[in-house]
Amino acid sequence: MKKIKNVVIINDFNYTQGGASKVAIDTANLICNDYRVYFFSGASNNEESLDKKVIDICTNQGEALKNKNKIVGALNGIYNFKAAKELKKLLMNLDKDETIIHVHGWTKCLSCSVFNICWKMGFKVLLTMHDYFTACPNGGYFNYKQNRICDFYPLSWKCIKCNCDSRNYFFKLYRVMRQFVQNKIVKLNDKLTDVVSISKFSEDILKKTLNSETKIHRVYNPIDLDDHPLKVDYKKNEYFLYVGRVSKEKGVDLFCEALSDLKLPAIVVGDGDEREYLEKQYPDIQFVGWKNSTDVKEFMKNAKALIALSRWFEGAPLTPLEAMQYGIPVITSDCNAAKDYISEGENGYVVDINNLDDIKSKILKINNNDNVLQVKNQSFITSKDSYRCNIEKLYEELLNHE
Repeated sequence: MKKIKNVVIINDFNYTQGGASKVAIDTANLICNDYRVYFFSGASNNEESLDKKVIDICTNQGEALKNKNKIVGALNGIYNFKAAKELKKLLMNLDKDETIIHVHGWTKCLSCSVFNICWKMGFKVLLTMHDYFTACPNGGYFNYKQNRICDFYPLSWKCIKCNCDSRNYFFKLYRVMRQFVQNKIVKLNDKLTDVVSISKFSEDILKKTLNSETKIHRVYNPIDLDDHPLKVDYKKNEYFLYVGRVSKEKGVDLFCEALSDLKLPAIVVGDGDEREYLEKQYPDIQFVGWKNSTDVKEFMKNAKALIALSRWFEGAPLTPLEAMQYGIPVITSDCNAAKDYISEGENGYVVDINNLDDIKSKILKINNNDNVLQVKNQSFITSKDSYRCNIEKLYEELLNHE
């Protein structure tokens, strides 16, 4: 039986830049006492996120599209030769029979070149599918111009012609080229043997474009649980809460419109390009900006409900689970993986994202205490210790599977 000695975590950033980066860093820190862990990235800052036992290797190129030389940046985004070269240097010193490669994020800095090198050198590769970049050029199955979910098949002529990028059609064409190299030349979807899905919702969408022989392993993301989370009586709380990026696809405008129409108190925790507009449009909504995790938990404990009205296929949001540990109910949209966590009328409600009246009616149900919700569905809440056990068990299984 082969024994794992090395794990190489691959992610665009070696600091907490978003949800995928947080899970990548958590993974490295949780397993570094059991294996020799290398963290391979393309961008760094002064944030000391990684445990000192983790071997930090960064190409220090930064995000491809933020390169001062736009042509060089675009080429790196499509296929990053420097990242491939540096990763090859690392892997040449590791035994492929003792090593697992675990990829989390690659589209912002590293490109699909990291997969290509790993496969050419015969290493076992595991990918956690945090988003939809294995399939969709913009990673979200979302038309940012029309503010709706896109139903075109990825890289079809309809997809290529559609100006769906949040910026302009030039960026869409760049992303199409990047996707073409990734899926038609490197053949990412064809060669992936094992992937981690983080929710049933996202898995059902992504498996349509994966190789039929690709094995899908469900491992829920770890969340920061309190040691002994105190259940609160949400019925005594007053305000409704949104936590996250303040942008169109997240449906923050629907949150603001519904609560303003109902004249109920509401707080938005987070920042983004829509914040300034929404603050002016809805002066009765309280916007408090970004907060650290400790402050966010306090906002949750004092909320009547957490509301997550994403318009896009959000893969596995953690804030609903964090709220549930305190007994706070959740209202989520029907195109958000958070609906996997909801037992209708028990720990929250799933609403039709295109029906404002439905959204408002569910808010009123909670506000008027029409149902006494018992938030006790814990099956999707994964502690860090549980996650570590699950992911290490999967590593051992992969290395010994021929």
